[in-house]
Amino acid sequence: MPVVGLKRRQFLTLVGGAVSTWPLAARAQQSERVRRIGVLMGGAENDPAAKAYVHAFQEELAKLGWPFGRTVEINYRWAEGSVERIRLASAELVTMAPSVILAVGSFAVRAFLQITQALPIVFVGVAEPVSQGLVASLARPGGNVTGFANLDWTFGAKWLEMLKEIAPRVRRVAFIFNPDDAPYEASFVLSAETAAARLAMEPFGAGIRQPADLEDVMASLAREANGGLIVLPDTFTVAHRQLIVALAARYRLPAIYAFPFFPADGGLVSYGVDVPGQFRLAAGYIDRILRGEKPADLPVQQPAKYELVINIKTATALGLDVPPRLRKLADTVIE
Repeated sequence: MPVVGLKRRQFLTLVGGAVSTWPLAARAQQSERVRRIGVLMGGAENDPAAKAYVHAFQEELAKLGWPFGRTVEINYRWAEGSVERIRLASAELVTMAPSVILAVGSFAVRAFLQITQALPIVFVGVAEPVSQGLVASLARPGGNVTGFANLDWTFGAKWLEMLKEIAPRVRRVAFIFNPDDAPYEASFVLSAETAAARLAMEPFGAGIRQPADLEDVMASLAREANGGLIVLPDTFTVAHRQLIVALAARYRLPAIYAFPFFPADGGLVSYGVDVPGQFRLAAGYIDRILRGEKPADLPVQQPAKYELVINIKTATALGLDVPPRLRKLADTVIE
């Protein structure tokens, strides 16, 4: 029937009904374009470092055409340093059927692999993924997992050498780690042992499962002359970093860490990968997977550069003189 033949009320009703359906149609089309990403973070949501990682990740995704809340929905879960929370959160995220998962840390990757061999997984913060059995090879990872490695086992020796250079009197060195979260610690200690004889140092593994264990280890180490620490990167040590730094200061133990937020919180030295940079790179792989590529065809990448951060104030409090060579090599010096 021509419009002119309609009564005015009928015309307005028809037009109003049609207009009201436009936003619904638009929303339906938009929802079809929205993709879901599951992210399992090892720390706490209110951790400033974790916030920086999330910002880097989402900023890079937006640059690649996936602005948060518009073309992607990102579901975050936070383990807060708990292995059990990682298990629960990984299961919860898989039930959401995301298009791709970002897993932070080795334990998170293993937790996902126990549940799914189908959902694409991109990782960051994983040491030696091949020897841990997470991927078949760096060039051709196979399966549903790929990502960005942060360290290799030789760092055990590198950290030991760095500790010796900045604190020459140190002899006995505890490698602190959580055995539930970091079963690979023996490989770092083995690497350190290859350098220990020429450095006149004695490295040993110190497994920590509870915060109270930290003080037991450090107090024992401080009772002996010339003790030192190397704090391995795992979910537990990151979550309890302020306690670790405070105890190292109380017991006057020189310590080397893997992440720059340790010296930013008062630790002595960190040497390791640019973590926000890894999250940006992970966003690039997630972009490629969302556009149809498979994890098996995306090679695992290793860092091209590592960062050295030195806290001079902490060194002074420990009575240490930072060698000019280390000052020159440092990417950041905290005065």
